[in-house]
Amino acid sequence: MTATPLPTPVSDIIARLRAAGCVFAEDEARLLLDTARTPAELTDMVERRVAGLPLEHVLGWAEFAGRRVAVDPGVFVPRRRTELLAREAAARARPGAVVVDLCCGSAAVGVAVAAIVPGIELHAADVDPAAVRCARRNVSAVGGQVYEGDLDAPLPASLRGRVDVLVANAPYVPTDAVGLMPPEARLHEPRVALDGGADGLDIQRRVAAAAPRWLAPGGHLLIETSERQAPHTAAAIGAAGLTARVVHDAELDATVVVGRR
Repeated sequence: MTATPLPTPVSDIIARLRAAGCVFAEDEARLLLDTARTPAELTDMVERRVAGLPLEHVLGWAEFAGRRVAVDPGVFVPRRRTELLAREAAARARPGAVVVDLCCGSAAVGVAVAAIVPGIELHAADVDPAAVRCARRNVSAVGGQVYEGDLDAPLPASLRGRVDVLVANAPYVPTDAVGLMPPEARLHEPRVALDGGADGLDIQRRVAAAAPRWLAPGGHLLIETSERQAPHTAAAIGAAGLTARVVHDAELDATVVVGRR
């Protein structure tokens, strides 16, 4: 009879994680232990984390806005600062509102809005097939549709002029700065989710230009950006004919530009 392998001592896991550069080794060890279903799975998860995979890809989920969101390997990991984007979007939604999550990745933002404001009509879209598959798993829990394609191109024409809240965590890292990002991001997340072009604003400009044909009168466009880029993001939203204001949360180090039709 084959003996059941004993669980790896917690102290050994913490030591390995710390040696690999994990700053919060104790917390990560606890999450790995809580998530693994067998000793063999725990060993595999520790190996993958030590090899440099993002913790969320190893766990298969990320915590976002008080919820666990499925995050598959190769899919953009939602950041805590993006909770401001979800919060501001939810503040402008209501039960029955049409909400569109562009550049949705795992659809963490759209799902968070749906959790805060029950009864919204949620649509999400992303160009990356892996992200779309992941988003569909998350969105299925709250109802809604996920589409694959470039920005707003795959959205159904029936949404034109009906969208109350259009939210986008579009990539905004300048091309030259992508190589300076932490290895977890630049090696394990899709470049299309990070690279915003020469000044980081290429995709934001396209989202802003597309927004007026989808927004209902009084509808809102919300785009996450950096504090430094915010004036330029606001200018792009203004150029599309929307009124723009900047919202900043110092605690989250997060910035969102809100446009209103």
